[in-house]
Amino acid sequence: MSRDVREVIRDEPLVRDRLLELLADGPLGVPELALRAGLPEDEVMVWVMGMRKYGYVAEQDQSGDGSFRYSAVKP
Repeated sequence: MSRDVREVIRDEPLVRDRLLELLADGPLGVPELALRAGLPEDEVMVWVMGMRKYGYVAEQDQSGDGSFRYSAVKP
């Protein structure tokens, strides 16, 4: 990871809305989400795992490569 994990986690509230906006069109895997957001994949993984823990996103089916796709959870 290029930045300290604590620094990445601190940015989560700023990035969360952008990631949820991208997920509004349908489920995406972390690599796709990172590409569309223009953010580092390793940082997006940290943010998605935090968002999953607190109920902002949910795991969907696995993609063809075995990785999970995530969708926004409606409040």
